[in-house]
Amino acid sequence: MKAAYVAVAVLIASGAEARIIDWRAELERCRALRENVAPLLLAGQGTSGVARSGRAARRCMWIERRAARKRIPGAEAR
Repeated sequence: MKAAYVAVAVLIASGAEARIIDWRAELERCRALRENVAPLLLAGQGTSGVARSGRAARRCMWIERRAARKRIPGAEAR
């Protein structure tokens, strides 16, 4: 039984997305998302009207926080 759990854990760990983050490209994507979503929010659409931004917005917040902590040039703490 323990061997099965270990095998599953190894499979899950090997499938994890361990990749290097291109901070500047991610920050640029976040800026573009913010520019596209801001007019919709100002027009009164609300977050439910901007369907695709949910996960992307959370990822952008995470990227911006991490970039600010790592003192990446161009990153601002929000």
